[in-house]
Amino acid sequence: MGAHDRNRLVIASQLGEKLNGAITVRVPDVDLIELPRGIVEEVPGDAEILFAAPIHGSAARRHDRPPAAWPGRLRWIQLISAGADGYPRWFFDGPVVTCGRGPSAEPLAEFALAAIFAAAKRLPEIWIDDPAGWQMTPLGTVSGATLGIVGFGAVGRALAVKALALGMRVVAIRRSDQPFEIDGVARADSLAELFARSDHVVLAAPSTAETDYMVDARLLEHATPGLHLINIARGALIDDAALVAALDEGRIGLATLDSTDPEPLPAGHAYYRHPRVRLSPHTSMATSGALELLTDKLVDNLARYRAGRPLTDIVDIARGY
Repeated sequence: MGAHDRNRLVIASQLGEKLNGAITVRVPDVDLIELPRGIVEEVPGDAEILFAAPIHGSAARRHDRPPAAWPGRLRWIQLISAGADGYPRWFFDGPVVTCGRGPSAEPLAEFALAAIFAAAKRLPEIWIDDPAGWQMTPLGTVSGATLGIVGFGAVGRALAVKALALGMRVVAIRRSDQPFEIDGVARADSLAELFARSDHVVLAAPSTAETDYMVDARLLEHATPGLHLINIARGALIDDAALVAALDEGRIGLATLDSTDPEPLPAGHAYYRHPRVRLSPHTSMATSGALELLTDKLVDNLARYRAGRPLTDIVDIARGY
């Protein structure tokens, strides 16, 4: 790595050409080395910082051995994602690790609301292309419906504010007993209660040992008949077989899934063909605004690192995020 100026900061990055370019425009006095996505096989010997992208789903957990000489000169790992589940456990056994919490909150909240409106107004199935379809179709309402939110971090808060403004009732559950600090949000005592009270449930919780496969057959038995389940978090939160069975039986009316485990799903998976599933390729946060906010966050943390100031959003691996 002798081509690099020893006086310049060296960053190894898995974030891709677009985001890497946005960072170097803002911080031109660094050497940024592009790494492929996936498990880190080798860290350039003079890199102090690693900008890391996740391997969504459970695949990361199967890589239990770090590369040779890990972590080398690394002193800081910045995750692009808010959660820590898409990375091997040994990522957290050395340098300080920070996450990308925050920039995705508004896009994810908007996506969840778009899914709720689409379900209530029966989009796109009410669109017609023939005179024979010209007949009134009964539609649902968003105002007055009950939204259940599982997890109440930045995404849950952003979603609750928007839902309340639309006249929805909001009930939520979170890991801690901390107050929600948003007037109008009711607390559910259990997931079963939340599923029983809600017309739409949005999963906005991290994937941890406590939350993986929490949406199982037993929980789905408590769901309001016809419940709309929306996953903008991690696919590992859902027991797929249990959800497909509940959809087949009509106990769950619709599932809007922007995250699955694994990603992509293999050909022939039931979600691809199920009439009650709306599947998207983990694209809910892919907005230009989110990219700009994420760039701001990374550049700010980089400035903190260089100035010796505390970094933001340090991961607590014992908590899981």
